[in-house]
Amino acid sequence: MHLFQRNELLMGNRFDLGVVGDDEVKANQALEKAIIEIKRIEALLSTYQANSQINQVNSNAGISPVKVDEEVFNLVERAQRISELTQGAFDLSYGSLDKSLWNFDQNMKQLPSKELAKNAVHLINFKNILLDRANETIFLAKKGMRIGFGGIGKGYAADQAKKVLVGLGFTDGIVNASGDMCAWGKRADGEDWTVGISNPDFPRDILSEFSLNDSAVATSGNYEKFVLIDGQKYSHTIHPKTGFPMQGIKSVTVFAPFAELADALTTPIAVMGVEVGLHLMNQMKGVACIIIDDANQVFSTKNIHEKSLALA
Repeated sequence: MHLFQRNELLMGNRFDLGVVGDDEVKANQALEKAIIEIKRIEALLSTYQANSQINQVNSNAGISPVKVDEEVFNLVERAQRISELTQGAFDLSYGSLDKSLWNFDQNMKQLPSKELAKNAVHLINFKNILLDRANETIFLAKKGMRIGFGGIGKGYAADQAKKVLVGLGFTDGIVNASGDMCAWGKRADGEDWTVGISNPDFPRDILSEFSLNDSAVATSGNYEKFVLIDGQKYSHTIHPKTGFPMQGIKSVTVFAPFAELADALTTPIAVMGVEVGLHLMNQMKGVACIIIDDANQVFSTKNIHEKSLALA
């Protein structure tokens, strides 16, 4: 058996897809179909494509509800449940945040004022995302509101790509959407798929490895996208209440049955902080979490039994 792979830049991120099999032609055809599926999802959810359903929802904020596909409606409905669960630490309406406030590029040399940041988040409130199940419409209650899927879209796309590949008969495979990963079956050598937990200070250094048995994992770290201002690192994870980047946590890794759920939980855990985040995760069935804070302390949920995970 062999591992056949494809990688593509999709949804603004690198996707690595692989299936185990003995027929290269069939494997490549299947991988192509999975990539087409990810592109389909991108067209539905993109805020960069003018005609996407989500842009129509955003354009009609404060004006009128917009009918969307059942698939889009269901995804937003699930996202709203995560928002309720995390008391707003996860919020699709983060898309309302003015991108000029935090652009995380080399041109950013100083912090915005706290007043400006606070004003920038006044439209972020998941409770103003109004869903009508009977008509499958989404209405953003306030003008200027925008929703975006940066915190859940990649995971959903990974799950859907897996669904395509499994449906085509591939019982062993992996989809990695820039760190949002789902794996099923076994590797070509018959061993489990594994994921490495990186040292956030030296991301190429692996602290520990965990098996992925028909499950998913996602990691959010302050080493992925950040700016340095006056020697202080500010990550791309913005607190929805203050408008300022989160401090105190370097990385969050979540294991879950589906990549969508793992993806959706990483950011709110960082927002909620170590104690509250771990308490929430310990109440949930089928999920696990590892957090590394700014002092390089490693915390994990009760169901993580790896003892060697520690920073020097």
